[in-house]
Amino acid sequence: MTKADLVEAIASQAGGLSRKSAGDLVDSLFAAVGRAIRNDGRFSYPRFGTFSVRLRRARRGRNPRTGAEMRIAAARTVGFRPANELKASLSISSSRHPAAAGGVAS
Repeated sequence: MTKADLVEAIASQAGGLSRKSAGDLVDSLFAAVGRAIRNDGRFSYPRFGTFSVRLRRARRGRNPRTGAEMRIAAARTVGFRPANELKASLSISSSRHPAAAGGVAS
């Protein structure tokens, strides 16, 4: 799903909301989530999951082009831990999932 798809879904579900207003709502929502992660170190939404700041240690890696060893600096990143309800809704037993129907999982 793209941002445009999300805006369209919100505009159609919230009767009478224009696409522009829905786009502004989506932008405001993600700005607030980003601020919460930066300021509090986490953002939790019940039955969906929790976004939190994670620390990635410095490590050694390789330049894929030259193969030369290099040091990759420590970094802060955002991780996501899904809630049990979200994980349960992704169950493969659903016939809508390509892998359950014998297809190739993406």
